[in-house]
Amino acid sequence: MVENLVIIGSGPAGYTAAIYAGRAQLNPLMFEGFSVGGVPGGQLMTTTEVENYPGFAQGITGPNLMKEMRQQAQRWGARLIREDVIKVDFSQRPFIITADETEVQALAVIICTGATAKRLHILGEEEFWNNGISACAICDGASPLFRNTEVAVVGGGDSAAEEALYLTKYASLVYLLVRRDRLRASKTMQERLFAHTQIKIHWHTVPVVAYGDEILQGIQVQNTLTKEVSEFSVNGLFYAIGHTPNTRLFQGQITLDEQGYIITKGKSTATNVEGVWAAGDVQDHHYRQAITAAGTGCMAALEAERWLSQKGSLSVPSLV
Repeated sequence: MVENLVIIGSGPAGYTAAIYAGRAQLNPLMFEGFSVGGVPGGQLMTTTEVENYPGFAQGITGPNLMKEMRQQAQRWGARLIREDVIKVDFSQRPFIITADETEVQALAVIICTGATAKRLHILGEEEFWNNGISACAICDGASPLFRNTEVAVVGGGDSAAEEALYLTKYASLVYLLVRRDRLRASKTMQERLFAHTQIKIHWHTVPVVAYGDEILQGIQVQNTLTKEVSEFSVNGLFYAIGHTPNTRLFQGQITLDEQGYIITKGKSTATNVEGVWAAGDVQDHHYRQAITAAGTGCMAALEAERWLSQKGSLSVPSLV
């Protein structure tokens, strides 16, 4: 049997695409993949409180948000398979999608495999992940955990600069830990950092240990030149050292940028392969938010439905 639409990956982008495609009676098939402990749902499965997703005035945990989205997708008829896709063939039509135990053909595909935040894997990192250590200041920085406290940001590029500046809205002091003796951030961002009285830059410095009692209370840092170790009493440690898009599967199949993110056309989610779309963090290295991922999942489903209708591949009601 040839599937109308296969969605690869879950998370806010994948589940939203499945909801819209299901409501359009496309009978979508989703390979959810495994993100954390054999459970699908993307990066939000490792997030505790989500306070900036619209519709939840008191906030909601990442796993609960993904549970609600998953159930909504199933309500509209999406068929979910908890397998990782291991191979795709976009060179022939129908496309061939091969997962751990399942192989299907598809007229259209939406890729929602996301991106993985780079970590340092320091001592104590796993214990305090989402209990003081985070890879997204914009997502977590407004938490009461960090208000009027001292925090640290690791990195030297524009993302690190942006996150350090953002955190000054909430934290009393932000330490920017830079491995080298210079910043990679743009000149404008550097000027803003140097001028800000709530930001202290520490050169040749990397964190090596995180410690605390249930939540983060401090870090040990090391000078990369002298190897001297010192301590900062911080309640937050934010990694801004980049993300790795989960696109190894698609190398040689669709066009990727230098960082490995899928390139989409203009204001759409279309890739260079007709009939294949990409949504969420796998094609977004700028915003990386649950709400923007969900938005592109909606876009991809709309575009896929219209494309299938125009091609006359199937008869489906319009989404709008």
